[in-house]
Amino acid sequence: HGTQTMLEVVENSCNPGFVHLGQQLGTDRLFDYITNFGFGKKTGIDLAGEGTGILFKKENVGPVEQATTAFGQGVSVTPIQQVMAVSAAVNGGYLYEPYIVKRTINSETEEVIEERKPKEKQAVISEETSKQVREALEHVVAHGTGRPAYVDGYRVGGKTGTAQKVGEDGRYMTNSYIVSFIGFAPADDPSLVVYLAIDHPKNTVQFGGVVAAPI
Repeated sequence: HGTQTMLEVVENSCNPGFVHLGQQLGTDRLFDYITNFGFGKKTGIDLAGEGTGILFKKENVGPVEQATTAFGQGVSVTPIQQVMAVSAAVNGGYLYEPYIVKRTINSETEEVIEERKPKEKQAVISEETSKQVREALEHVVAHGTGRPAYVDGYRVGGKTGTAQKVGEDGRYMTNSYIVSFIGFAPADDPSLVVYLAIDHPKNTVQFGGVVAAPI
């Protein structure tokens, strides 16, 4: 891509730019953010069998692990972690515990047996930073790799993902990816987040922007 601003790095999903950003943050700060956004641990959602994902242990992080973590390779996260983290990034910076069942009602008496309300875990970034993230991710859809997700007359933000799959031998597979897109709308006041991932799409270029964003 040549020389780029940080906004263009996000628009173009440019790995070297994210490596540079990770280097500027440093290991401690980068991993503090990763932890604060809920990665590496269960979200607490009311579903059985939730995973924690896989992260490098901070004590084992050298320059290569620092670099790959900054653009999302060498780590594994669950879709619900991704949705929770992106929601926090664009809602003003507040991390909430996700849930599936809003309320349970007795079918005979119509009495509400149990009701869940949004539960804030913590603030992870400032409202000003969250506003900048929203604007950057709207640029991704307006001008960058997420352009196929653009909807005329509607403000959409989002980010594409192209994750190389790992084989049974622990090595990265060639030409096998999980491609994804996570989008939110309206971009200036988000109320909806949608995450879509496709495991090894066939007969196409395997990029999140090409396969997942249009859907």
